[in-house]
Amino acid sequence: MKWDPATAPDLSVVERVVHREPTRMPYIPGLLSFREIPAALGAFEKLSVMPELVMVDGQGIAHPRRLGVAAHLGLWLDLPTIGIAKSRLYGQHAEVGEQRGDWVPLYAGPETIGAVLRSRAKVKPVYVSPGHRITLETSMAWVMRCLGRTKLPEPTRLADRLASRRDQRK
Repeated sequence: MKWDPATAPDLSVVERVVHREPTRMPYIPGLLSFREIPAALGAFEKLSVMPELVMVDGQGIAHPRRLGVAAHLGLWLDLPTIGIAKSRLYGQHAEVGEQRGDWVPLYAGPETIGAVLRSRAKVKPVYVSPGHRITLETSMAWVMRCLGRTKLPEPTRLADRLASRRDQRK
C-alpha cells in the first residue's frame, strides 16, 4: 500500500494512550531505542486502532548503525515509521534555506540517509529520516502534510505534550 499525503483522510486525533514503565537500561549514546522502545511497545498494545504510519521523535536510518529509534520501532511493529529529530546525530549536510519547506539531503558518505527540513521560516531545521517500510520522499511528504504552526509535525508535537503531561486530556 502506498500512503499518499495529498489524498490522506482527515488528520484528527483518533485515540490517546500513555504507558509508563521504569527505564531498564542506562543512557548509552547511539542506543537510545533500547531505553525507549519497551514503553512505546506498551503504549501500542493499549491502542484499540493500530496506526498505518508512525512518526517518532528521533532518528530513523540517520544513525551510525542505520537503526535509530524510528527504524527500530518500525521493525518491531512492522509498520512504516518516520524519524523526526530536533538535532543531527549523524551525517553531513549543506546549509538549508530559511523558508518553510526548504530542505537539503543528509548524507553519510555517498548515501542519502535523510533530509534537513526547515519546517518553519527562520527556525532551526528538523532532521527527517525514513525508519522502516517508507522512502525519504514519502517521509518528507507526510512530514510536510502534518506541519501545523509549530516546528514539529502535529503527531510528534501532540505525543510529546501527552508524554510530558502538558496535555492531560485522555
